[in-house]
Amino acid sequence: MLQEFSLQGKVAVVTGGARGLGLEMMGALAEAGAAVVAVDLLADQARASAEEVGKRHGVRAGAWPVDTTDETQVAATFAAIEREFGPIDILVAAAGIVENVAAEDTSAASWRKIMDVNVNGVFFCAQAAGRSMIGRGSGSIILIASMSGMIVNRPQKQAAYNTSKAAVIMMAKSLAAEWAPRGVRVNALAPGYMRTALTDQVLAGQPGLREAWEELTPMGRMGTPPELRGSVVYLASDASSYVTGHALVVDGGYTVW
Repeated sequence: MLQEFSLQGKVAVVTGGARGLGLEMMGALAEAGAAVVAVDLLADQARASAEEVGKRHGVRAGAWPVDTTDETQVAATFAAIEREFGPIDILVAAAGIVENVAAEDTSAASWRKIMDVNVNGVFFCAQAAGRSMIGRGSGSIILIASMSGMIVNRPQKQAAYNTSKAAVIMMAKSLAAEWAPRGVRVNALAPGYMRTALTDQVLAGQPGLREAWEELTPMGRMGTPPELRGSVVYLASDASSYVTGHALVVDGGYTVW
């Protein structure tokens, strides 16, 4: 049964792979045997991260700088990746941004930016990978959503982010329904509160916020990035061959309330 989780011979692209959760998930895919490519605006960091992951796990690795909100740039980048690495078997769309701003204070520019990165950018990447996968009749696409697409977080206010992640979950369901007959699976992974460097920066500036989050989480703590590794490998691999259109929640129980 464990062989079903192997990604040997596969090519995986991770957007937002330069750091944070994207980097952690890229490492998990590499450990399972996949060649990996980090796609990120942070060109130097993406290159360094890919090199480190490739060396650590003994797989081929690369990096491409790209603005995922530019559909022309995305299409050209994915075509370039396939020319160098071969057909893309797995896409993890992890690039995203968040702002904690009250709805009445959210500017039009801020709203549009969040939607552009978290929704449009995710769709353009899924579309580019999906077109190639459809032609071969196989592939797994994993859109990184959030528990925030299912509930309203407390106490921070983030209507734009929550809306964008709800859209990602529905995007996964819609693409799954369209592409399942053509051999392509599409799922969403919805993490809860995870301890990353960026999260720690937010917590450092807001005393008491971490305690509030943990009190609202049945497991009583935040998650750690490695706790997403099994989920992303599962969704990418043949172990989930009959799973599509699903939003896999990894949140320590937060959404059960």
